[in-house]
Amino acid sequence: MNRLGSATSPYLLQHADNPVDWWEWGEAAFEEARRRDVPLLISVGYAACHWCHVMAHESFEDAEVAGLVNQHVVAVKVDREERPDVDAVYMAATQALTGQGGWPMTVFATPDGVPFYAGTYYPRPMFMRLVRAVADAWRDQRDEVVQQGAAIADVVAQSQAGGLEKGPVTPDLLDAAVQGLGKGFDETYAGFGGAPKFPPHLVLLFLLRHHQRTGDDASLEMARATCEAMARGGIYDQLAGGFARYSVDERWLVPHFEKMLYDNALLLRVYTQLWRLTGDALARRVASETAAFLVRDLRTPQGGFASSLDADTDGEEGRTYVWNRAELAAVLGPDDGDWAADLFDVTVAGTFEHGRSVLRLARDIDAAGEGAAEDTVQQRWRDVRARLLTARDARPQPTRDDKVVAAWAGLAVTALAEFEALTGEHPGVAARAADLLDTVHVRDGRVRRVSRDGVVGTPAGVLDDYGCLAEAFCAVHQLTGERRWLTRAGELLDAALEHFEDGRGGFHDTADDAERLMARPADPTDNATPSGMSALAAALVTYSALTGENTYREAAQRALETVAAVVGGHPRFAGYAATTAEALVSGPYEIAIATSDPEDELVATARRLAPPGAVVVAGAPGTTPLLDDRTMIDGRPTAYVCRGFVCDLPVTSVEALTQQLIQQLRKGG
Repeated sequence: MNRLGSATSPYLLQHADNPVDWWEWGEAAFEEARRRDVPLLISVGYAACHWCHVMAHESFEDAEVAGLVNQHVVAVKVDREERPDVDAVYMAATQALTGQGGWPMTVFATPDGVPFYAGTYYPRPMFMRLVRAVADAWRDQRDEVVQQGAAIADVVAQSQAGGLEKGPVTPDLLDAAVQGLGKGFDETYAGFGGAPKFPPHLVLLFLLRHHQRTGDDASLEMARATCEAMARGGIYDQLAGGFARYSVDERWLVPHFEKMLYDNALLLRVYTQLWRLTGDALARRVASETAAFLVRDLRTPQGGFASSLDADTDGEEGRTYVWNRAELAAVLGPDDGDWAADLFDVTVAGTFEHGRSVLRLARDIDAAGEGAAEDTVQQRWRDVRARLLTARDARPQPTRDDKVVAAWAGLAVTALAEFEALTGEHPGVAARAADLLDTVHVRDGRVRRVSRDGVVGTPAGVLDDYGCLAEAFCAVHQLTGERRWLTRAGELLDAALEHFEDGRGGFHDTADDAERLMARPADPTDNATPSGMSALAAALVTYSALTGENTYREAAQRALETVAAVVGGHPRFAGYAATTAEALVSGPYEIAIATSDPEDELVATARRLAPPGAVVVAGAPGTTPLLDDRTMIDGRPTAYVCRGFVCDLPVTSVEALTQQLIQQLRKGG
């Protein structure tokens, strides 16, 4: 019997009609394997995963394969986004066995969950042979299988034990990180490394903060060139906004078409900051379009944010998004069709499959300049985009994984709060999402990882859920001035410090009272999202600046010291740790504006010119810790610029505040 019909995960529900007798992860499945004396098949994936779909269609939907699986193993299906802890320990085992990893992840384990064989995608014939071989080995070579599993479990436990060399967080360390990034920078196509090329959003946030603090031109140029290359490439949706997961080539041309919430949230922050620091028109447009994509395409009816859009449409990757010249002409007519084909580089041969092309921006629209001719070009571009998007919306669309993941939704709240603070666009969206996360995901002071349709799931929150939610609540506090968000952030940080600390300055990814796995995961490196440790450190630094409670800053400092070697030696895997370290080295500054008008120009000036990682609050005196004992001089809005709660003289004019903030930046932040 397939037991996935009552699951909350859309990924598990995709498999609810399989002939495979799937179980959800849990003790019931383990007990069934013990009762039958058969191994576990642990299949891990996620809803937007293309190769997960391929293996499902080839094997799990096939009656013959299902019969073989049901006969020889107890099959367990895991959504890696819902259970990142389970994913982490079995990915460590897969990498130990094969030297690589990915999804779908296919693991065979003892009834106690100890892995003895693992891999990723297997074509149907190979998978069937593998199931038979595992069954034979379990029957005829049980002792050897169990011994191999024990050896793998030891390797996994050691890999999660930490032990990185500690070091101080200093300006020299951050300079070394920039130098290391420069050595890996792609001078031709921008970004870092070769194909496949992932958006390096965390590294870009670091480079922008480093440039603002130090004035380093190389940092800004790496960030600016990468942002421009991505925004003009096929990895960016030229019609609707939003970024795909990665580019399969080094030129950012052909994407893997899934769109993830976390990528777009983090890239919204990047383009917002690039625009804030430089006034770049392309960055402003892409930030606006990415925010609109999040609100239009990923927002749930309850006000949260869905996890992803699938790479496939009706089993075909990219079907919704690609075009040929005839399709352009059919929508636009011959003249605009030819113009669009030239603008978007839609070739006769095609840049994708079957003679179709991924749209990329082959000419610079944003730097058109002034004048009637340039206005006409931009108007034509906007008109063509709108007509093509209308036609594309009539095509079959990719499915949406509409579960809300606490950490990722927290990233979106932070990004949208920062964007709203600077632009006023999408008012209230960030605060409403924060309300959902607070009321649905936080139970008795502890975080639950996922919800769907406003109903919270059972998986416990992991460290990044606590860190990203606390940082989001701090961002909403700064946006709204409401003290309750600061209180909620502090409660989550206290819970994280109590339940996740490892006693050496670092953190485990699971709580001390969470389900016991074969190892307690603890990965301090930043990858597609901030590590739990980096996310928590960022929230601790921000909360400390907002409250003046130094114990939280000290906890962040200790945590960052545990990854100093990674920041200095492997900065591509410590982007958010380095971003947070920039805030520490800078101060961070605390800027408080005592005012009865949150729209006052002093507030806008503070947000526009704030040093790296600075906190900015505005409101009536006494309404929040930064506004305690801060008065309005002569009844006028008054700004206080402080570092470590040591303040410059209060000012009441935009000119004086601008001068203060620029002087601070000239001193190195």
